[in-house]
Amino acid sequence: MHLGEPSRTARAAAFHRAAHQVLEQGRIFADPLALRILGVDADTVVREAEQRPSGRRMRIFIAARARFAEDALAAAVERGVRQLVVLGAGLDTYAYRSPFRGRLPVFEVDHPATQAWKRQRLAEAAIPLPAWLTFAPIDFERQTLAGGLRAAGFDAAQQTFFTWLGVVPYLTEEAVWSTLGFIASLPNGAHVVFDYSDPPSSLSPEMRAMHERRAEHVAGLGEPFTTYFESEKLRARLMDLGFREVEDLGPPQIASRYFPDRAASAPSRGGHILRATTFPNK
Repeated sequence: MHLGEPSRTARAAAFHRAAHQVLEQGRIFADPLALRILGVDADTVVREAEQRPSGRRMRIFIAARARFAEDALAAAVERGVRQLVVLGAGLDTYAYRSPFRGRLPVFEVDHPATQAWKRQRLAEAAIPLPAWLTFAPIDFERQTLAGGLRAAGFDAAQQTFFTWLGVVPYLTEEAVWSTLGFIASLPNGAHVVFDYSDPPSSLSPEMRAMHERRAEHVAGLGEPFTTYFESEKLRARLMDLGFREVEDLGPPQIASRYFPDRAASAPSRGGHILRATTFPNK
């Protein structure tokens, strides 16, 4: 990010969610507020998408990770989750259409500049702020996640679900493990869903070339890709931290679950969606 400016990759992710509503009719992930919060109409989305046809793969991945996260959250609420933390919320709209309403307090964590932009977009789109939502602006150069959440009224004693979408690749590995360590330390159990990518060296030549083009693009926005993980090493370290349930979907599994008609052509390596859960301390 450039100093004092909102995240431009957050805007791109919001565009892909909106485009999915128009171009695939929200078949994987339905978000009735996606266009409204972005401030665009369907014709604009179609024109922009036509200018970058290579964006379809990313659009489908972003729809799939959102669907995976919200399905996992719904199941976790039935298992006792009592609050949600959206890390790197960007223009995520879950809090404004939550089926759980007051049953599930929501904390949106983001950089102050990005969160201020979101609040402006919400006001301009006339999307009301629900009573169960708390904004937690955190500048990680000045605050820790634990401190920022505590200041916002987060209850560490409650079983909590964390969504962390489209963020991990841009962080240092140290920052990733610091956040996961905090989540794992919560005494009454926690769930987290995040996405990550295989190392570029493991990709096919075609996928590596696509990745390099995207990496060059986001670096130009001031938000370079920084961290990659190998699946088995990631799983092992999560278990060492105290996570006990780990579900990791790679490209073939994502395709089989969300767009089976294209499963046969899915690459073997690329973006992953992962869910990890701890159990309450006895």
